[in-house]
Formats: sequence, C-alpha cells, structure tokens
Amino acid sequence: MNFKVPRGTQDILPQDSWKWHKVEQIISDVCRAYRYSEIRTPIFEQTELFQRTVGDATDIVQKEMYTFEDRGKRSMTLRPEGTAPVVRSFVENKMHGIPDQPVKLYYVGPMFRYERQQAGRYRQFVQFGVEAIGSDNPMIDAEVIALALDVYRRAGLKDLKLVINSLGDRASRAKHREALVAHFEPRIEEFCSDCQTRLHQNPLRILDCKKDHEHPLMVTAPKLTDYLSDENAAYFEAVQNYLAALNISFEIDPNLVRGLDYYNHTAFEIMSTSEGFGAITTLCGGGRYDGMTEEIGGPNAPGIGFAMSIERLLLAMEAENVTFENDELLDVYVATLGEEAEKFGFVLTQQLRAANIHTDTDFLQRKMKGQMKTADRQQARFVIVIGETEVEQQVVQLKNMATGEQREVAVSEVVTTIQQLMK
Repeated sequence: MNFKVPRGTQDILPQDSWKWHKVEQIISDVCRAYRYSEIRTPIFEQTELFQRTVGDATDIVQKEMYTFEDRGKRSMTLRPEGTAPVVRSFVENKMHGIPDQPVKLYYVGPMFRYERQQAGRYRQFVQFGVEAIGSDNPMIDAEVIALALDVYRRAGLKDLKLVINSLGDRASRAKHREALVAHFEPRIEEFCSDCQTRLHQNPLRILDCKKDHEHPLMVTAPKLTDYLSDENAAYFEAVQNYLAALNISFEIDPNLVRGLDYYNHTAFEIMSTSEGFGAITTLCGGGRYDGMTEEIGGPNAPGIGFAMSIERLLLAMEAENVTFENDELLDVYVATLGEEAEKFGFVLTQQLRAANIHTDTDFLQRKMKGQMKTADRQQARFVIVIGETEVEQQVVQLKNMATGEQREVAVSEVVTTIQQLMK
C-alpha cells in the first residue's frame, strides 16, 4: 500500500524548512521588541469554546472544524484559530490579575480547517498571531497593526496594503443589522444559499461572501460606519490618528467585516499588492474582540489581535522575489580515508560540534573523491582531510573551499583555527 500525505496538508522538506526558521526568528525578534511573550496552548479544545466565540453562524463552525468525540464522550475540536484558546487560557489562569496590563501574548502553531486547498491555503496550516488583552486604548490597536507590518517588512515585503474598518459596538451593529436586512431581503433569492441563511442569523456576514461579492446590492449596502455612535466614531478616528502618527498608510473599507463573529470596533486586513500573488490577496487579518472574556465566564477584559499564515507570507515573498540568506549551510566536512582515520575523524567531528561548528562526515565509507563531491554539494565552507599519515602525526589537512587554500593544522588547534577563519 502506498501512503501519501493527507489531502490539504504538506511535508515541509529540509530544502524549505530553513526558511521557516528564518521567519520564526523574525517573529520572535519583533515580538521581543514589542514586549509580547510567547504562549503555547493545546492543539485541541472543547468544541463549545469555538461555538461560543467564533460563532455558530460562521463557515468555520458550520463547515470547517475537525471535531471528534474523545473516549470520555466529550466533543473536542482541533483548533481552527488561535484567539479563542489564548483568551480561554487568559481567563483560566487569571491573567487579568497580573499587575502589568495589558497582557501581551503571541503564538505560533498549527491550525486546522476543512476547506478547499488552494495556493497558500491548507487544511493544516501554521499561524502566527498576537493578542493584547486588558486595554481599550486605541493606541494598542495601532501598536498591534504596526507589529504585523513590522514582521512583513523585516521579511523583505514591500507590496503591502492596510485596510481598516470599524464594526462598532453592539448597539451600532444592531441598527446596522436592521438596515442590512431591509436592504437585502427583497432580493435575497438572488444570493447563494449561505447568504440566504445569514440574512436573519448574521446579515453582516453577507458582506464577506466570496461568491456574491460582485452583486450590485453589495455596492449599495448600508455602511456600518454610518451607524456608529459618536463614541464609536471617535474611537475609530483615534485609531486612524495613531496610525498616521506612525506614518502607516491605510484605506477604509466599509465592507470589511472579517469572518469571525467575535470582532467589534477596529477590524483590519493586510493584503499583498504584488502582481502574480493570486486572487486571494489577504495575508493577515485581525481586530478588536471586546467582550470575549465575559462570553466564556471571565471578567471584562477588552482585547485585540491578529493572525497571519506563515505559508502565505512565504508565498508573498516568492511573488516579490524576496529571498533569505541560508545561514544553516555546512561549516566543515570531515573526509577520511582508512579505518583509523574514520574513527579519528568521527571524534574530531564531535569536538567541532561541541564548539557549535556545523559539521558532518561520511557514514558510507566512500572514496575520497565521493566525499569531496558531497562536501561540495552541501556547500561546506571548509573540508578537513584525514588519512593514516595525519592520524600518526596528529594533524589534519584543512581546505578552504572558497579559495582552494589548503594548510596543515595540528589537531589541538583545529577548533580555534576554524573559529578564527569563520570570523
């Protein structure tokens, strides 16, 4: 029987995994600069957590979740997104009691959604996200957006567009909801079955429909920004002022609603404007989710965050012809000839590794020519050649592969010599 990787998933092979290490290092560096600390939550949670936070009417809950019953007859779900688990942990571990607020967290890990595979989208995908919980200051909204943009810019991306909107509070959305129902209901039969279901469940989601986004009623739909209270409008304007103060350009899109029910007030997306990136241009999305902590039994703690796909970040880099320098290449290859030299070289290999010098050697007892070809393929910076004579004299032949220079070095000085040459 031939086994293959499950549909909608991928193997990240060694020729690509080093790029992931680079991105993860950028994420770690940026988050450290912004004082966001890493949190790691379980890959599966109680199904009800996502039903209550993401929303029963969303595509994620209705169509895309991987849900199973465990041996205790409990309904569990592989996490489809990262915010709900982080907020659950915030509440469960009483992080609202930490003296320094807001609590600023980030995560990197696999998420799972049963959806159609397409470029940069998988059923198991890796998501980086941040959550700032405990502040309703519009300045933290601007900080979260700035952090996301910093990650992309440090990765080398330039063709980016920030789109923002305000979803207001519950009262504002209730008035807007009534206007949307009145707007779409007379011609709702012209829309897809999902939109017809959403009309009375959550009409705001109609604006997020991918099938009917070109319908004429979408263009003339009531704008949520027209229903914002004075307080909501002032908050949204403050967010814009902070972004402007940071010289972050943006566009306001009244139809930007995001695909999860927990968003309110600020919502945003970062898109790729690079040619050839694809029809789906969104790289990152996020927004404010005040009230979620109370929804799952915790105290009031307003929050804001975002999530970005690592796969789509790498795809955007490819579209812009951005490359990383691979610093995970081989430093030293130890080539040996003869049984004693092989044992001698193996010990030396371990000594070099202990000094944090990336080192490898031959395990197939190949001839010297074959070993040198391997060193060349692996782009080794240096090759150490050891034969019977070198073992007797306690020396090695050290070759610089870039210059072709070769010298004899005493075994006791090999580590320090290579360290100096690498500098």
